[in-house]
Parts: sequence; structure tokens; C-alpha cells
Amino acid sequence: MKNRTLFFGDNLRILREKFPENDDGYFDLVYLDPPFNSNQTYNVLFREGVVESEAQIAAFGDTWHWTRETKAQFDDLVSDPRYPQNVSDLMQGLVKLVGHNDMMAYLTMMTVRLIELHRVLKPTGSMYLHCDPTASHYLKLVLDAVFGKQHFMSEIIWKRSTAHSDARQGRKQHGRIHDVILFYTRGNDWTWNNIHQEYEGSYLESKYRYVEEGTGRKYRLDNLTGPGGAAKGNPSYEVMGITRFWRYSRERMDALIAEGRIIQTKPGTVPQFKRYLDEMPGTSLQDVWTDIDPINSQAKERLGYPTQKPEALLERIIKASSSEGDWVLDPFGGCGTTASAAEKLHRNWVMIDITTLAINLVKRRLEAAYPNQKLEMYVEGLPADLAGAKALFDSDPFEFEYWCCDLVNARPAGDKSKGKMKGADRGIDGIITLIDQVAKGDPEYKRILVQVKGGGVKSGDMRDFRGTIEREKAAGGVFVTLQDPSKPMEKEATEAGEFVYLMSGQKYPVIQILTVDELLKGTKPNLPTTVAYAKKAESKGERHKQRALDL
Repeated sequence: MKNRTLFFGDNLRILREKFPENDDGYFDLVYLDPPFNSNQTYNVLFREGVVESEAQIAAFGDTWHWTRETKAQFDDLVSDPRYPQNVSDLMQGLVKLVGHNDMMAYLTMMTVRLIELHRVLKPTGSMYLHCDPTASHYLKLVLDAVFGKQHFMSEIIWKRSTAHSDARQGRKQHGRIHDVILFYTRGNDWTWNNIHQEYEGSYLESKYRYVEEGTGRKYRLDNLTGPGGAAKGNPSYEVMGITRFWRYSRERMDALIAEGRIIQTKPGTVPQFKRYLDEMPGTSLQDVWTDIDPINSQAKERLGYPTQKPEALLERIIKASSSEGDWVLDPFGGCGTTASAAEKLHRNWVMIDITTLAINLVKRRLEAAYPNQKLEMYVEGLPADLAGAKALFDSDPFEFEYWCCDLVNARPAGDKSKGKMKGADRGIDGIITLIDQVAKGDPEYKRILVQVKGGGVKSGDMRDFRGTIEREKAAGGVFVTLQDPSKPMEKEATEAGEFVYLMSGQKYPVIQILTVDELLKGTKPNLPTTVAYAKKAESKGERHKQRALDL
């Protein structure tokens, strides 16, 4: 198992194929934030019937549907002896309560994956499942069956947003502003590092009311008497004219008095211990987290990923339940917040995701975060040769397009996975942004359009692409094809002419044709670099513009 491994594919298949049975397990910590569309009307999730949409389930769409495939998986959980009997009993009970609908499909697909995640955890490992109140109560039942109810540790409440003001629109229920994080361990002895939070202002005002003259240190006064008195073996003696059972020995008490840590507020009162605020670690971490803000439109770490979680949230989980050098797994990797937090905290990490977009986003995110370090990341599951590229196109043309866009360093033009994109793509699969002319005033941004073809290609495709470039007022385009271009195609591309890059005065082809085979062998589009702009931006205080372009 290699550190910084990104697996592309269905996490169920990868867990079974890449991590065979092993009593010692593989991972010290698993965090998962599985996709689920809680914005739907709650009752829609319980609509009965079989939906013929297996491709939606295969790609972990916003909602998993009750299909024939899901039903087959449910039947396996109920009848296959390799699954625990309590899991079978639970699934039979749940289907009677929930019915044959999207919610049951979601629970079925999650149950089989949670079984595998329990298997790959080390005996000292922990798992955190991030969900929302729509399904958290059902998922807890599943986790109790898989992990054992005795291994349930906490239900963490994370306040992810501020109060909603939709009562004016007729809302007749409490505002939903929190997520649920369910914390389970595999065994009875698990890794735990106590984390402390800052004291709340009201607590400080009421408890640490005193300020020491000369030092300015805040302190509070604590009880010195021994709890339980003589029955607990506490010594009795006189201190400052007061005899009590004390929590310290006479020798220790004398030393504290000499240090000025024992004070008597008034003659005849019981002496107290001076406890300084700056010596206190803070409040031990509780199960309600209100101090971590969600990702908003102004957040520096915002990547535009719809369910992106703040890095501080993952840092807290990783710090609490793992140590440096431990192995962390995120089987629904998304935009890679777990990987980024694990890297920062010196943990080894593995991420799985079923979209090439996520895999490529994580690579770029970490490369941007550590520009002076060449992080060695391993990607498994994406094509490494022409045969693999053809197989990806045959299995999923949209993922093939995303993968090709990454090969030419282009941003995908839209989310077309599983037919999600509304309307035609207008002949644009990706966009490369160039930065030009910075000598005077604001820079000029030029677009290079990317079109990907996995099937048959012809000269007419070049004419159409040229028309798209002109219509969109783009500087040029890159045409990526699985098949070798014909001579008429190359002629059409040549006749499209060249554009001038003003910063250098150099000319570049308006249309470039690159085959997937060439890209796999290291060929890159013939385009200008924007490094010169990045250096000038530093001196002009325009770094924010560069960051916006790099997202």
C-alpha cells in the first residue's frame, strides 16, 4: 500500500480487490461523507417502485434509486451467509418500515460498503460517518449492526450554517442547520488524542474574574479541600488558621504557599488555590461543534465543490483519532479535503472516488498547496495506455471526456456525468484560460476551447469546431481524438490559421489536433505559459486574480 494513492472507480470493488482479507486491517482511520441529496422533499425518498436507472447508482448520483441491481444487492445482504445474521435481520426489518424506495436503496448500498470498511479497519481503528438528519437515524442502526452497538462512541453535531429566515415563506418546522457525524471504533482499544477547545467568553467572564497585579495573568480560585474527607484518605491539618481535610500533603501545601498559589480572600475564610488561565489547556472536546465555520463563497479554500467540508473539520477528526504516520482512508474522496488535512498532519492517506474530476481535483489541490515539494501521488484505475483509454470511453464517455480534459490541463466545461448537464454542450468539453497583455492596465484573458471525440472523426468535425471557436470568440481550440486524424482533418486545422499571443508576440495554431496516444506519451498542447504573469502579479499586488484563474 503506497502513501498518497488515488483510486478511480467504485469503492466497493476497490475495497474488495485491492484490500484482501487481513486480520490486522489496513487503516487507522476512515472518514466518509457519502453523497445524498437531502434537499429533496423528504417524502420523495420513500416513493415506492423500481426505477430503471442503474447507471445513476453506478456513479453515486445525488440520489440512489431502488433498481433491480439494488434489489439484488439487498437480497444478498439478507440471504448470503458471508454477511452477519444481525445485518440480515436488520435489513428485513428496515424494508418493512421504509419500503422499496430511494431511501432503502441508499441504505442497501451503504450497508454493503460499511461492511467492507469495517473489514479494512485495524483493530485499533476508528470510523467517522458524516451524514445529515435525513438518514442519520437509519445509518446508526446499520452501523450498530456492522460494528456492534458497544462500539458506538459519539454522535457529533456540527453546526454547518447560521439560522434560516424562511419562516416568512411559511416554513412550519425548526430550521435545519446541523450535520451529524457518527463515530464508531472497530475494537475496545482505539487511538484517542484528547483535544481541547478555547473556553467560551461567558465561562471566562464568570470563572476567571481575577487579574494578578504585576503580571496581568488571569486566574480563578479553586477548592483545596479533599473530596470524601477522611474516608478517601485525605490528610487533616491547619492552613492559615483553618483546619480541614485537604487534597494535598502538608509538604506539597507548604510548597504551594511559598509559590504564592494559596490565598485567603479574607481572614477566617477557607484558603483557595490560584489557578491561572494560561496554564489551562481549555475545554476537552465535546460532541457539539459550533466553532468550525462551513465553506462559504468567501472562504479561501473554496473549490466550488457542492458538498465541500472545511479542512478544520477534518483536521480535528484526524488529530483526535490518529497519530503521525497512521493510515487514513476516504472512500468517497470528493474534492480531497481528507487527503489535504492528512497531508498537513503527516498521515499516510488513500482516497477513492468514482469520478475523474475528483481524482484530478485532488492532485491539483495538493500540488498547489505544496508548490515547492514534489509530492509523489499514485493514481490507480485511470487509463495508462490506449487500450485503457478505449475501455474508459466504452464504459463511460463522460468520464472519458473529463479525463481527456485533464490530460491537456483544461477545466471541464460542465457536469455532464450521467446526463446531468442540461441542454447541449455547444461543442465545448473543456476550457483553457490564457493570460495575455499585462504591460498596461488589466490583463486580457483568452480562452482555448477543448473538444473531445472518442468515436469516429471526419473533416467536417474540424469545420464545426472552427465555427464553435469563432462563435464563442475564443482564441483557439484543442481537438482531442482517440482515432488518428485524417489528412483532410489536418488540412482543415491548418487552414484555420494562427493567433498572436501579445505578451510574447509569438503565433500559435488556432486549431491543434492531438490524439490520446500522443497525450499518453507526454505530448502537450502548443500553448503559451502564464508564469511571466504570475511574477508580475506579485509586484502589482494582483495575486488574488492569479488565484482565481488557478481554481
